Amino acid sequence: MADEVLQWHDGFHAALQIELKGESAHLRFCSEYELYKKSLRIDTVVVKDSDDKPVQKNIGKIFRKHNLIEYKSPEDYLSINDFYKVYGYACLYQSYTEKVHEISMEDITITFVCSHYPRKMLNMLKKERNMEALQNGNGIYWLLNDPVAIQVIVVTQLPVEENRWLSSLKRNLEMDVNTNQLLREYNRNRESNLYQAAMDLIMRANQKTMEEAENMVCDALKEIFADEWKKKELLFQERETEFQERKLRFQERETEFQRRETEFQERETEFQERETEFQERENQIQRKEQQLKKRENRMETLVWLLVKNNLLDDLNKICVDKGYREQMYHRYGL
Repeated sequence: MADEVLQWHDGFHAALQIELKGESAHLRFCSEYELYKKSLRIDTVVVKDSDDKPVQKNIGKIFRKHNLIEYKSPEDYLSINDFYKVYGYACLYQSYTEKVHEISMEDITITFVCSHYPRKMLNMLKKERNMEALQNGNGIYWLLNDPVAIQVIVVTQLPVEENRWLSSLKRNLEMDVNTNQLLREYNRNRESNLYQAAMDLIMRANQKTMEEAENMVCDALKEIFADEWKKKELLFQERETEFQERKLRFQERETEFQRRETEFQERETEFQERETEFQERENQIQRKEQQLKKRENRMETLVWLLVKNNLLDDLNKICVDKGYREQMYHRYGL
């Protein structure tokens, strides 16, 4: 299960909204925001409707009007190329508007979210752009000396009590008090699609860990996820039934296709036989025509030779005596 390919970005987008739910009234979240007509997309854009009310949550204190967020899964790392790519996205975001300077770069922020402290990237930014990383709380680093407000969030360093959902986006989740609190919070919000998406990812990413910690959380898991598992089982059965029906329809269509293909092949074979027969008859007629034409040519030539040589008696004789006519053909090499 550890090798399972997980859609971390969907879970991150959900967890991010959970973390900022207390201020969601003036925040709009746009997942996989399309920056350009071609395939250039930023993971998440958070648009703040009001400039008067600053975001109080630790991960959003840097937020301004337009906030671009790039997320790196636990298996990935944040590189200098990622920095410049997203910085370029910010420039595209500013420029791709209907009016000139409709969005100011001062109203844009960039947030990088990762699981590993990007020491190499930060060292290169300090060397190339004189940018300093200032820690602004556990796991939050603001990058100074750039016109654009930029921060790096290392989810593994975030305070669990304040950022329970973001800090739980990992594979090595421990079954402790914080995780139990996570489960209880999910239980209170189990009807929410956001909580379902985030928890589904966390559970699948840590299935082996939870199986090993069965004695600690088995009862809690059964209680919390009983309905979900029942719903998923029912959904699976419905999908299996639908699959079997589609498979049956496909087999019926395949049988019908094979029947029609066999019928077509039989008709094609019949057509080929008739065509061959027709060709043979046509060849016979052509051969007879050629023989007849050859005979006509022989007769014309023989008549011409007899007239030319003034052999009128022979001419009369070949008209009534077939044997004599053959002799004359032989004599003249016809």
